[in-house]
Amino acid sequence: MIRIRFCSWCFAMSMTFSVAVAGYAQSENGGEGGEVAGIATAAVSESSVEAKGGKSSVTAAGSVEKKGGVPPVVHPRVGESLEIADGVSLTLVGKLQNYYGSGSDADILSPKSVNIHPSGKKFYVNSLEGGKTLVYSLPDLKKLEVITHSFSAKDSALWAPSSGLFKFRHYTKNLDTFMGKPVESAFSHGGRYLWVPYYRRSFDLNAQDPSAVAIIDTETDRIVRMMEAGVLPKMVAVSPDGETLAIAHWGDNTVGLIDISSADPKQWKYKANVVIGRQLFHNFSLTTSVDRDSNTGEALRGTVFSPDGRFLFVGCMSGGGIAVIDLRSQKYVGKILGLLPNVRHLVIRGNWLYASINRSGQVQRIPLSRLMAAAEQMNGRNVEVAGWESAKVAGGARTLELSPKGDYIFVACNSGSALCVVDSTMKSRGQMPADSYPVGLDVSPDGKWLITTSQGRKGHGGNCVDIFQLTGLETDFTSAADDDCARPTMDSNAPAVETSVQDDSSSVNRSHRFIIVAVAAVLMAILAAIGLKVRKNHSRRKH
Repeated sequence: MIRIRFCSWCFAMSMTFSVAVAGYAQSENGGEGGEVAGIATAAVSESSVEAKGGKSSVTAAGSVEKKGGVPPVVHPRVGESLEIADGVSLTLVGKLQNYYGSGSDADILSPKSVNIHPSGKKFYVNSLEGGKTLVYSLPDLKKLEVITHSFSAKDSALWAPSSGLFKFRHYTKNLDTFMGKPVESAFSHGGRYLWVPYYRRSFDLNAQDPSAVAIIDTETDRIVRMMEAGVLPKMVAVSPDGETLAIAHWGDNTVGLIDISSADPKQWKYKANVVIGRQLFHNFSLTTSVDRDSNTGEALRGTVFSPDGRFLFVGCMSGGGIAVIDLRSQKYVGKILGLLPNVRHLVIRGNWLYASINRSGQVQRIPLSRLMAAAEQMNGRNVEVAGWESAKVAGGARTLELSPKGDYIFVACNSGSALCVVDSTMKSRGQMPADSYPVGLDVSPDGKWLITTSQGRKGHGGNCVDIFQLTGLETDFTSAADDDCARPTMDSNAPAVETSVQDDSSSVNRSHRFIIVAVAAVLMAILAAIGLKVRKNHSRRKH
């Protein structure tokens, strides 16, 4: 049975959580990121709307019907839940939001992606327009650090030497003085480092010159190294052996390959910048912005290594298919075709490759053996692969992740403003509302938490991080698979990586304290209402 549950008590809990825990005032802000854009235009609360530039209406479920070519804006209430299967459920338990410039967290500005640390104790949110990576603890959502991506000449010691692979064609001065706009992220070295590429350097209005990637030491949550990157980098992935890192450049049909085999960040260096088909060279205006969803060639997005480290698969969101790079020769060898167009995200788990299909709102998968066989025979030509299985989800399927045991697939669906669930047989298990419009998603290694980021679209929705609690999917922490984080052998002189698990008893105690506080607040509100009614009755008798 699939059922979304909501009750008046949950509504009271939602209001209490918003006021007592986070003070969730609200605004709306979209952001840059290749797929969405916009500026704040409306304020939305649970029960009312202050609209600017158009009529809006709020439904009982917290969605806002907008006019002007964008899907309805949705703001689900804390406490809403989805029953996925017997004993398996998903519940919205918290939000980090910044609606209309005065929310619970002013640093939440166009949150593009989220990555939960392999320890399960904290998570990282890339606030794209804010130029920050935000660090929060799990499960109490305490803000641990704000990492600012702003640089000047005094930060020159952070930079790795130039590889000679990336040439500036439009800008020549103060190239290392800028604010970076963080997009996606990936952990390397057992979670010790987090790699954060920038959509663009702030002075590069139309993202047509080289960008950069920051490397954060997760033990100190400080940037310890900066490296150049290609034009408009987005996705980043680490090889299974932990020795190679790939950055897909949305802006010019290239993929950078970096040697990260050393434990010393100063030893990391580029191996190649592989061209997919034809490299693009842009000559956009330096003063007027253009739509960077257009003129991007293949629009390289989802990026994943084959389990044996032989191939790199890169989704072509605009060009169609999956580009294949042979890592032995470090060359592009052709495309895998046969799946639906507009592929956005790729994940390999077990014997399958999974893909989210943005435009049609689908999840597809193919046996990994078929994919590998096709890659082996390419030799510069495209290969059609049959046998793709599909599952329909809500519109705008973006980031997808699997539960630790691989029994469920979770998908952030942008235009559908939904978090969708598909099981291991590719059967839909339902969906529940997520703040509009979700793009990023991650699942904790222990299967207890799922987090989404909602960036915004054309000035509506966005500026929210939704925290969901998963029940019935918990797994032994030490056996949790973590495909995005390879674990190479570390230098004996390198600091140890934090791998302990959050004490369940302390988590339960926090939950009990929270419930007690919430129930007390609700009871006080009821008593206050009763007292007001008594006073009114008394006043009528006096008159």
